[in-house]
Amino acid sequence: MDTREKGGSSEVRRKRLLFRAQRRGFKEVDLIFGAYAQDHLSVLDEAGLDQFEALLAAPDHEVYGWLRGAEDVPDAFDNSVFAGLKSYCGRKGQPWNA
Repeated sequence: MDTREKGGSSEVRRKRLLFRAQRRGFKEVDLIFGAYAQDHLSVLDEAGLDQFEALLAAPDHEVYGWLRGAEDVPDAFDNSVFAGLKSYCGRKGQPWNA
């Protein structure tokens, strides 16, 4: 799939993913995904963007369970992007940990 099929240029795709990350509809997940996206989308390669987009498509409550360690992460989502999100989730003093 080329960049046009994924929503345009890489820059446009990153902006679209940032918007989606901040507005998933589950407050804690919005905060975690939004913070991660702001800090990392600019450096993710196409494979990383694909992984992030796949995580955005997963159900909120399942993703939150994976991030908190309450549920096992399915193999399809157990990748470097998820590891980065999980690292963000564990940060002390963040709004989602308050």
